[in-house]
Amino acid sequence: MFKSLIGRSVIVTGGSKGIGRGISRGFGAAGSRVLVVSRSLADAEAVAEEIRAAGGTASGFAADVSTLDGNRAMVDRAVELHGGLDVLCANAGIYPAATIEDMTVDDFDKVMNTNLRSTFLSTAAAVKAMKARGRGRIIITSSTTGPITGYPGWAHYGASKAGQLGFMRTAAIELARYGITVNAVIPGAIMTDGLAELSQEFLGRITAAVPLKRFGTVDEIANGALFLASDEAAYVTGHALSIDGGMTLPEFEMALDESASLT
Repeated sequence: MFKSLIGRSVIVTGGSKGIGRGISRGFGAAGSRVLVVSRSLADAEAVAEEIRAAGGTASGFAADVSTLDGNRAMVDRAVELHGGLDVLCANAGIYPAATIEDMTVDDFDKVMNTNLRSTFLSTAAAVKAMKARGRGRIIITSSTTGPITGYPGWAHYGASKAGQLGFMRTAAIELARYGITVNAVIPGAIMTDGLAELSQEFLGRITAAVPLKRFGTVDEIANGALFLASDEAAYVTGHALSIDGGMTLPEFEMALDESASLT
């Protein structure tokens, strides 16, 4: 799809499950050399093996990306394997539910550390290697929840995802001088393994709120990340690309009624 991605060195954090797995496989199919990063080496290596089985180049790596040491080790490994680093997909994230009343400080900090702090640390760790290349692409996986919408039980998650976009905008300005762009994808309702286990009634209520009347796929999020990582997107930075089937467009639920009108 994007020939400029062939041979590029790519890191995908949280790359072993859900959207991260889709992004990892997408870069592998595009001819990039992928380092799949997860807390679990077995999980990371399983996705790397999928990519290799499809004819791509990939390795698994275990790291806690909420720590500085974990991020430095991850970047060092990519440089060791691929001779440098071209693309960082900061995708690691968790989304446990807890109301504000029941949420503990530890609950809040765990989400912020995994989602927001890791974005900062991964970016900071990648800069030196990207500067050595004279270019780089950083793609952050944010969410509709936080930057655009809210949902009960996800106050900490929403705060972390909104924070990622605030970080992105300043990072894009600071790193532009080195030829490094910083962008984000904003997934909407995306079908992952966890959602597939829910009832059809519940899933139907979600798709009813989406103008395109279906869930998105992890491959569709990967396609957005591939574009932002490509040479074709060289003049795009500080941008958040919504991939949500139009879910955040309706002003009211009745706007999705085919007979909706103000007259």
